[in-house]
Amino acid sequence: MDVSSSSTGFSSKIRSAPWSLLVALLATSCLGSGQEVGREGVERMAVKQAGRSSCVIQKSDEAWRAELTPEQYRIAREKGTEPPFTGKYWNTKTPGTYHCAACGAPLFDSSTKYDSGSGWPSFFQPASEGAVAYDTDYSLLIPRTEILCARCGAHLGHVFDDGPPPTGRRYCVNSAVLHLEPRTDGTPRGGDGNDG
Repeated sequence: MDVSSSSTGFSSKIRSAPWSLLVALLATSCLGSGQEVGREGVERMAVKQAGRSSCVIQKSDEAWRAELTPEQYRIAREKGTEPPFTGKYWNTKTPGTYHCAACGAPLFDSSTKYDSGSGWPSFFQPASEGAVAYDTDYSLLIPRTEILCARCGAHLGHVFDDGPPPTGRRYCVNSAVLHLEPRTDGTPRGGDGNDG
């Protein structure tokens, strides 16, 4: 792209830029530092499950469409992404457990939630070792580690190696595939209440 010294020339060139490039740039905003969890990291976190074939809950597309909202279906079953800073839980600080909106499995605890600045709910570890399944995602031509609900195979988001201690992981999750069950006693489990 030729950048002209006049603001009019520059803005007209920006308007004529290919939309696919702009969409790709927006879609990678959840990449943060661009680091993905390396192969060894994924193998340490859990045994990789191939797609949805090894999930406990198997349903037809018609059954999933009947149970989920159109947005939940688009993200959970078609591997979509909600725009950043728009999801229900991106800035929630309520103590509780985040469950899969598709099947109800517990996925993340609020004591592991933090503000990553990405615009999506971010956690540094799942609620339990087997709660999340992992797969390699090549949809943006660069490999990323996709996270799925281990129980039903719902697409949750991606995990990256740029999170805080103690794990160094950032589980970047779409709000639409989560359901928060608040704790009734109001106290965080295993945290200091600063669950971002």
